[in-house]
Amino acid sequence: MIAEIRLTVPVVRVLAALVDDPAGEHYGMTLMQASGLPSGTLYPILARLKEAGWVEKRWEEIDPAAAGRPARAYYRLTAAALPTARQRLAELHEQTRPAPAGTAAKEATA
Repeated sequence: MIAEIRLTVPVVRVLAALVDDPAGEHYGMTLMQASGLPSGTLYPILARLKEAGWVEKRWEEIDPAAAGRPARAYYRLTAAALPTARQRLAELHEQTRPAPAGTAAKEATA
């Protein structure tokens, strides 16, 4: 079960990056690039999404000495969260879509 989350602009950016490739596993650097968020903003969001059941996290199984780098944490939307994330993003898109040309002028004179 997934818990309700507050959709701030940074959260929406992270969800959009995850929904863009729902089957993919994403690590921090790629999510920072896709969302335009710094690590200090991204990782707390990922922690909240994980706590709410929206995101799964798994650690890469490598030998850091052999790889020459630390193991990466990979994130992916849960199967339960994917339809909700898509729906919430679509609703936000609809709410923020510009009105058709002439609509605002008609409402102002009404």
